[in-house]
Amino acid sequence: MRDERLEKLARVLVDYSVEAAEGEQVVVSGGSAAEPLVKEIYARVLQAGATPIPMVALPGMRELFFRHAKDSHYEETPPILRSIYEQADAFISVMAPTNTRSLANVDPQKQQALGKRDKVLQEIVLGKDRWALTLFPTEALAQESDMSLDEYEEFVFEAMALHEDDPVRHWREKAREQQRLIDRLEQARELRVVGPETDLTLSVEGRKFLNGDGKHNMPCGEVFTGPVEDSAEGRVYFGVPVAVAGREVSGVRLRFEEGKVVEATAEKGEEYLNSMLDADAGARYLGEVGIGTNYGIPRPTKSILFDEKLGGTVHLAVGRSYAETGGKNDSSVHWDLICDLHDGELYADGELLQKDGKFLGFDLEN
Repeated sequence: MRDERLEKLARVLVDYSVEAAEGEQVVVSGGSAAEPLVKEIYARVLQAGATPIPMVALPGMRELFFRHAKDSHYEETPPILRSIYEQADAFISVMAPTNTRSLANVDPQKQQALGKRDKVLQEIVLGKDRWALTLFPTEALAQESDMSLDEYEEFVFEAMALHEDDPVRHWREKAREQQRLIDRLEQARELRVVGPETDLTLSVEGRKFLNGDGKHNMPCGEVFTGPVEDSAEGRVYFGVPVAVAGREVSGVRLRFEEGKVVEATAEKGEEYLNSMLDADAGARYLGEVGIGTNYGIPRPTKSILFDEKLGGTVHLAVGRSYAETGGKNDSSVHWDLICDLHDGELYADGELLQKDGKFLGFDLEN
């Protein structure tokens, strides 16, 4: 189908998010279910004078890898794949799963081993700082969200502001208001998160907050940093379920002492939760604290790309920090968990910034 919203999204990703330019090489990756959007992106990259490098995966390929790969396949990223990443100027990735539970029975240790193997690719992409991740609506994602495909498409495109005549202008205006929040947060030494079964403090002193304004994620709408690694103290309840690696994990409760997770339980997926926390030495420390600002997302859908941006939530990631924030935690894991503050508060050095999901003094709800 030819959809004007997909053309808009392609323009946002190519012209705004990665700013593709004449003579550059742009890796365009995604599942075959995202064919309409991948084609729009491919065409827009060409129109920008850049060269698109398509990398399209077929359904079932990841499952085949975990079923048939030998130990040697987990040892080193294929040199040809690493070379593509090293030579590329920018990256656009489109998630389009046809089965959100396809990896549910895969050994988590195999998944972690592949993550460790390809950590170098993540570092290359993050180091170039010209990457964008988005999502194409599929039947599987709609079903996961308890919506029809038509309903889910409207949900997705509304969250991306594609109903706007000029979505790029929307994200630029969003960035300006989020910068006001960042300016306040960067004055703070300590954040405190309070809510049901939650009272957590952590230091952000000397850390840089980044503006999630659609440059890297679409949809976006967040500000985030890497907390001081040994500072988290207290407990936190993550009431928003997440779907990760083919599994659902929900009702997560963590307790921190001197920055480290010392107690972890989950109402669902506890075994997987603990396998992630035991992946390496850095996995039990926080790599990110983020504040969602996208009120165009009306409710959670078990997609972290959307749910971590929900206005009225805070998300914490165990594992790897983003170096740009000043964070120093190193891990093969970076896993976001979401705390709903629609019945809670967020403080900066004792000053109330948000109550019951609403910001005080910041116009971020439009």
